[in-house]
Amino acid sequence: MTADSGGESRAEKAWRHDTACVIARFRLTPKSSKEAVDGVVETPDGPAFQARVRALPEDGAANRALEELVARWLGVAKHSVSLARGGKSRLKSLRISGDPDALERLLQDRTSEFKK
Repeated sequence: MTADSGGESRAEKAWRHDTACVIARFRLTPKSSKEAVDGVVETPDGPAFQARVRALPEDGAANRALEELVARWLGVAKHSVSLARGGKSRLKSLRISGDPDALERLLQDRTSEFKK
């Protein structure tokens, strides 16, 4: 594990740097009427992005829908987003491959949009 840039505490963000990627936490609500990343919520593991998908939580369909949603939300390639942890849990960790510093800025920008 690596330290976060800027001296920020990990507890303040829904993501952390890793080797050649960022690991982001999501709290997933399947069977929703729409697909969206709605904001940041507190979880027992710390902050997580709140995400909703239409897919049912069967045979990994909701996990795949979350990966595709996050790729669209961030504007990155679908293959760069993959499930790292939480296959059968509402709380997921997604690995977003790429330059961690660029992904950090992208996630900061998306997070600031929730506050507007």
